[in-house]
Amino acid sequence: MREYSVPVLVDVPLSANCADIVFERGEQAPGTVLISRKIGDSWTPVTAAEFRDQVAGVAKGLIDAGVEPGDRVALMSRTRYEWTVVDYAIWAAGAVSVPIYETSSPDQVHWILTDSGAEVVVVESEAHERTVVQAMEEEAGKPALWCIDAGGLSELTASGADVADETLKERRLARGGLDLATLIYTSGTTGRPKGCRLTHDNLLFTARNVARGPLEELFEVEGRAALLFLPLAHSLARIIEIVLIETATVIAHTPNMKNVAPDLQEFKPTFLLGVPRVFEKVYNAAEQKASASGSLTGKIFHRAVDVAVAWSRAESSGGAGAGLRLQRALFDRLVYAKLRAATGGSLTAAVCGGSALGERLSHFFKGAGIEIFEGYGLTETSAPSAVNIPGANKIGTVGKPFPGVTLAVADDGEVLVKGRHVFDGYWNNPEATAEAIDEDGWFHTGDVGSLDADGYLRITGRKKEIIVTAGGKNVAPAPMEDRIRAHPLVSQAMVLGDDRPFIAALVTLDPDALEQWKQANGKAGLSHAEVCADPAVVAAVQKAVDEGNILVSKPEQVKKFVILETDFTEESGHLTPSLKVKRNVVLRDFAKDIEALYG
Repeated sequence: MREYSVPVLVDVPLSANCADIVFERGEQAPGTVLISRKIGDSWTPVTAAEFRDQVAGVAKGLIDAGVEPGDRVALMSRTRYEWTVVDYAIWAAGAVSVPIYETSSPDQVHWILTDSGAEVVVVESEAHERTVVQAMEEEAGKPALWCIDAGGLSELTASGADVADETLKERRLARGGLDLATLIYTSGTTGRPKGCRLTHDNLLFTARNVARGPLEELFEVEGRAALLFLPLAHSLARIIEIVLIETATVIAHTPNMKNVAPDLQEFKPTFLLGVPRVFEKVYNAAEQKASASGSLTGKIFHRAVDVAVAWSRAESSGGAGAGLRLQRALFDRLVYAKLRAATGGSLTAAVCGGSALGERLSHFFKGAGIEIFEGYGLTETSAPSAVNIPGANKIGTVGKPFPGVTLAVADDGEVLVKGRHVFDGYWNNPEATAEAIDEDGWFHTGDVGSLDADGYLRITGRKKEIIVTAGGKNVAPAPMEDRIRAHPLVSQAMVLGDDRPFIAALVTLDPDALEQWKQANGKAGLSHAEVCADPAVVAAVQKAVDEGNILVSKPEQVKKFVILETDFTEESGHLTPSLKVKRNVVLRDFAKDIEALYG
């Protein structure tokens, strides 16, 4: 078994808890701007003192409402300023935060609320309130409920006005590193979500060792600012939120994905957190725009892409030559500067997690002046376990362990993890905990990968998703899926082949890219179904498949594919909130299409 460890950099005291920094900074540096809050069309700064006072007000309201230390308080909201206030207020009151994705169904909400035993729920909107009421209508004991949009936080603050500052301080200081901070329910591609028990120490140890270690450079720049738009109910966005608060990086929240582009240009962040699909869409939009502007512009863009990729590859292996540097300088003026301007002009770095980002796309963004650092982890590991770092970014890997983490690859290829960031088990599920953490303390991730001699981790797939063909060939679907999905017209790709004679794929098309394609090709009148069958579209997907097939052996190559007339979305039930494909649901819902491929 190959192992690789990185020593602890920041030894967080077990007396610390996540809420401490809010009150310490509010006292020591009250004028520091922590958050930029969008009110109407303008961004309003929120100082450390203002943030502390709002957190304290809501925390006192929770105490007045009867919330006791260790009680679970659920939070169902989009990514917005109030989410962060409530999250820290729950900790300040000594309670445990239970995030719920704002897109969750009544059945999912019912499971999380009843399994966690949450006695209080804070929701964003009246629609969320209706979901909670519907979810709990048959339960005898219903949780108390406050709605942000209906003035719920003001109500809590007013009701807690008589709670003494000393009472709040006692509540906060009574919670330490070993106490439960949050229950994050895995989004679950199969079965019921499991509640991951994460302590204050899990979160703070992770946040401080990441912020003062591998990514310190990103959080020490002058004018540092970050735009958060991924769901804060997701463990990756959540830990980044904590890192940003700990490092006093100015945070802006974008609750609607449609507002990301204008908010980037207005807020001008230096740092961004995303999942691969976000960066794929940025690239695809730029390519579609260039192609729609005429054949010459399209050719310039594609040449600029080739140069960016070549320059990045050269920089990773000794440095680019003079000719390549000149070409990059030219295309920086013609193409790359416009791309950076679309992100606000200050963005130079981003962290990407959740799944693999294609190597070519990573090289392109680096060559264009926005370096993307891929990382790896799971909810059970407080999100990250490994991450690439400035100055040592090995594209194609998810980096080295961050300080205090040990990674190993077992003989069967499974990635194992140890460290203070690893959760202490699943809520109300000792059987699942025993399956996940072995007697030697290793957490079994279920992912398959490899460690190189320098300690860089490469993920090749999920252990349970390894396809075994009828001929006995083991195939990891992720690399091929990533390659196909990189095409501008493609939204999702799912590789098939378990117990089948050959590998095949289901492909869906990106609705936004498809509209641009229809306009550019004089086919605006075609229906979605007609476009899916259009020879030019089929040929474009075939090209993406062919490019992926070059990278793998013949038994692993996709022999046939079908373009589905509907996309995989969270609303359709085919994606988790973190945008992972629910393979079992897709296999069930598109069984006829699959049988037709192998008929």
